[in-house]
Amino acid sequence: MPGLFDGTPLERPVTCDRCGRSLDQCKCPRNAAGEITLPGSQPVRVRREKRGGKVVTVIAGLDPVASDLPALLKQFRTALGSGGTVKDGAIELQGDHCEKIVERLQTMGYPAKAAGA
Repeated sequence: MPGLFDGTPLERPVTCDRCGRSLDQCKCPRNAAGEITLPGSQPVRVRREKRGGKVVTVIAGLDPVASDLPALLKQFRTALGSGGTVKDGAIELQGDHCEKIVERLQTMGYPAKAAGA
């Protein structure tokens, strides 16, 4: 004899709309509200700032929950050979790396632009 909720949505685990896996196994990037936030829907701006006579490259516009900012920072620091940090939801890199960062973000699927361009 089948169960009371057999064949209803209450019987099956809740699955992701995009990948079809159960939500505890889903790896899709999600924002703080739990909605899927793909890289293509995050308008990223890369700008240069002068601080104390030194140049800093700031990457803003990334969703801090959907995008793993510390992992992105590590990837950029390794590729560029410079220091950096995550501050106030933005990635800050030491030095002028604006063009290289825009190219790298675009290959990752982000619609990145240099600020002011």
